[in-house]
Amino acid sequence: MKKSVFFAAMTAAGFAAGAAAAGTLDDVKARGTLNCGVTTGLVGFAAPDANGEWQGFDVAVCRAVAAAVLSDPTAVEFVPTTGKTRFTALASGEIDMLARNTTWTFTRDVDLKFEFTGINYYDGQGFMIPKALGVSSAKELDGATVCIQTGTTTELNLADFFRKNNMDYDPVPIETNAEAQQQYLAGACDVYTTDRSGLAATRASFETPSDHAILPETISKEPLGPLVRHGDNEWGDVVRWTLNALVAAEELGITSANIEELAKGTNRPEVNRMLGTEGTLGEMLGLDADWAKRAIMAGGNYGEIFAKNIGESTPIGLDRGLNAQWTDGGLLYAPPFR
Repeated sequence: MKKSVFFAAMTAAGFAAGAAAAGTLDDVKARGTLNCGVTTGLVGFAAPDANGEWQGFDVAVCRAVAAAVLSDPTAVEFVPTTGKTRFTALASGEIDMLARNTTWTFTRDVDLKFEFTGINYYDGQGFMIPKALGVSSAKELDGATVCIQTGTTTELNLADFFRKNNMDYDPVPIETNAEAQQQYLAGACDVYTTDRSGLAATRASFETPSDHAILPETISKEPLGPLVRHGDNEWGDVVRWTLNALVAAEELGITSANIEELAKGTNRPEVNRMLGTEGTLGEMLGLDADWAKRAIMAGGNYGEIFAKNIGESTPIGLDRGLNAQWTDGGLLYAPPFR
């Protein structure tokens, strides 16, 4: 990330402290709308459909939070942000949360004063090339021109990778995925690099996806997840436990198809606590007893959201990999609802 982006976000963080102290949860309830920062457009993750309705894997997190807090998954104002503008938008209070394939890093957490509320996609940076180039490894990219989004961890990872492998490259800076796609297809760069999920989503939108290859190397860890401002713990808890509810629901077998029946009560205490038929978890969050039920009903559990938006049966075609439940060899693991 460039220094100017750090400065802008940190400056905004200063005058946003008062907004955080006032309590975002109360603000969202009073406003009746959740302002959710998303990408400017990445099919499968966050993009308007033919009717102008935002759809996607990250969008589903926004809608689940709106359902939990406002009882309406459509009560969301989606605010498109770029790699450069996303942190200023959050720090300044323009948005209540950011759900925009954003990597959890030390400096973003500590220096920029944000609170990551979990990981909704475990990813890593990769490279996409036209097959016509005949390249089979990222280590063959010496001298390549590379399309790279500014204001992202991708910039630093790219520099590190080429330096470590004693290679040179010419960066072609871009701000949005749409611009990257245009430049890449026009031949302005040999290679496009970003998170591997983003490459898969971008390639799926091409007229001839099979003409392009994603190289085998994964050069970084990119834990992606929603984030909020530091100092607003009540709101952070709401976003965090909404995401946890989606993950835990899949593990516990709660789906959009059976949730109404399960919400009548079961012989499984954790399911009952989550769905509000036992205990006072909702009250602890400042919400009602049905908050998690509504969040899950908004788009299904984590597995349903994954399958619908980016799974193997979609044009994006991603397998679960690290994003499988811990019981299936993946990294998804929600803390207990107790």
